[in-house]
Amino acid sequence: MNDHWGDEPLATRARRLLGRRHPVAAVATVTRSGVVTAGWGAEPESDFEIGSISKGVTGLLYRDAVERGVVRGDTTLGELLPLTGGCAGITLSAISQHRSGLPGVPASPGRSLRLRLRGENPCGGTVDELIEQASGVEPGPPRPRSSTFAFELLGHALARASRMTYPELVHERIASRLGLKSWYLPADPSQLRPGALTGCSRRGRARPPWTGEALGPAGGIRSTVSDLGDLARALLDGRAPGMSALDPVARLSGSAVMIGAAWITLEHRGRAVTGHHGGTGGFRSWIGLDRESGTGAVVLSATARPVDGAGFCLLP
Repeated sequence: MNDHWGDEPLATRARRLLGRRHPVAAVATVTRSGVVTAGWGAEPESDFEIGSISKGVTGLLYRDAVERGVVRGDTTLGELLPLTGGCAGITLSAISQHRSGLPGVPASPGRSLRLRLRGENPCGGTVDELIEQASGVEPGPPRPRSSTFAFELLGHALARASRMTYPELVHERIASRLGLKSWYLPADPSQLRPGALTGCSRRGRARPPWTGEALGPAGGIRSTVSDLGDLARALLDGRAPGMSALDPVARLSGSAVMIGAAWITLEHRGRAVTGHHGGTGGFRSWIGLDRESGTGAVVLSATARPVDGAGFCLLP
């Protein structure tokens, strides 16, 4: 394997920004001329866990479903999933803006401990288990708060509304339309493809993959850097389904950070940047778009160290 692959200037710059603490990584920059990629420590076709960027994909699917008349913003979870209790009354719109009132992840002391000690997925396995967990939870006040739990429910509710599974919905409405052939959502480790990377902790210890049917809409998508760059290009071109998900409609934090449907917009050095970051037990990811200039950047790392700063610096 070469020391690095792809565009030489981009590889040099990205390695300088990320440093030696990211031994396996890949980046992409996007302009009106196209997508340029580079990476090191793995092959170009290797796939990464993109973590919560999956929430951004679910945001696109939500707005796409609204625009097609499949659901409404005031449709509740209980109309689409067999839920009981307070979760049944949460609207899809509230979830999309991180105002569900649900905790970040389903309450499970055992899973939380395994997350801290071994970096394991804390979000459970099947959709049926997810629904059972949600039926026993009473939402809190609808304050802005990111919730993996809520986005899991949102994605599977959208899939039920379309009479398909969440992976089928991702494939039909987004991946196949945009030519994102590497995208998949493994339900268990046996479904990992040969190019699937193993993530590492900050100290370089191998971490188990985050797989599971329930996790998909909030953190279960795997992608190559090329395909995530192609998603960024489609979003900048306006070709992706559910484009209105990127339009900020509510405040998320203070007066400077806004949210659309999962996608967050903030000011960075005089630029309005719309994007999302992600993190799992052994991976970090970032996608950012300057919609005014038509440029973007993607960073994927198979190490659980932040990459957001490098992403902002790589924006063309």
